[in-house]
Amino acid sequence: MLKLNVNNETSKLLAVLLGTAKSNGSIPTLEECYDPKSRENILNKTYPTENDMINEMNQFEQVLCKYEVNVIRPDIINNYNQIFSRDVGFVIEDYFIISNILPERSKEILAIDKVIDLIPKNKIIKLPKECHVEGGDVILHNDYIFIGTYDGDDYSNYKTARTNYKAIKFLKEKFIEKKIISFDLIKSDLEPTKNALHLDCCLQPVGNNKLVACPDAFLKRDQYEWLIDYFGEENILEISLSEMSEMNCNFFSIDTNIVVSEKSFTKLNSWLRSFDITVEEINYKEISKQGGLLRCSTLPLIRE
Repeated sequence: MLKLNVNNETSKLLAVLLGTAKSNGSIPTLEECYDPKSRENILNKTYPTENDMINEMNQFEQVLCKYEVNVIRPDIINNYNQIFSRDVGFVIEDYFIISNILPERSKEILAIDKVIDLIPKNKIIKLPKECHVEGGDVILHNDYIFIGTYDGDDYSNYKTARTNYKAIKFLKEKFIEKKIISFDLIKSDLEPTKNALHLDCCLQPVGNNKLVACPDAFLKRDQYEWLIDYFGEENILEISLSEMSEMNCNFFSIDTNIVVSEKSFTKLNSWLRSFDITVEEINYKEISKQGGLLRCSTLPLIRE
């Protein structure tokens, strides 16, 4: 059996599900895109090749193995994008919550049956159909759970609106001892710099109570002000919308003092090092062309 345990983003990582780029399928049409970054790269004829993405994910796996993390990969579904395992499900404490994700991605959960079979049945939560949530919108911070959402009347018009208030209400009722804070995010199906696809694209705790965040990605200033009050201005690295669209918030913590980051994020990486955080820099630029990065391609199962 698998004894799940995740309460934050930064404790020492022991086991993780890392997505795969193998048999990723052909380049989608513009109509098939469900994020503006993929769309932009299709239009620019810069959409990543399967081989490049496999190489980048292998680099990531090597770093995780260097720190003795148990890395599990999903089974391969032929011609299917399985890179961003974060969204298929997520762990809160010792519960595995199966996400209600986009219908186009519904097969991804089948590829991790070998993981789900190891989890006690009473520790698996299936959401009601009307509760939409993806793991990228759920960030754990000890007593708190931060959840990204969109509450506009036009919610159903956006492919990029993935988590609704019904899901937040459901999680509040399941985890009554947690303080759940929701954040309304900007959404666009067409422009990457006007879209926070998930909360982890515009906010991420790191180290000892530090935070990287994009203020302009939050629709309600008072919600962002709450973060400033909680973390303290001196502990926050603020990034721009263009840095957000390049995925500067989407690094990944192996431990409180060890972070995996894209090597081109020079401002972020030097800021992290200023707090004595070891930064393992890798190439992950091709993966970012699909609107996600390091955190998006991981699903932590056990942290200390």
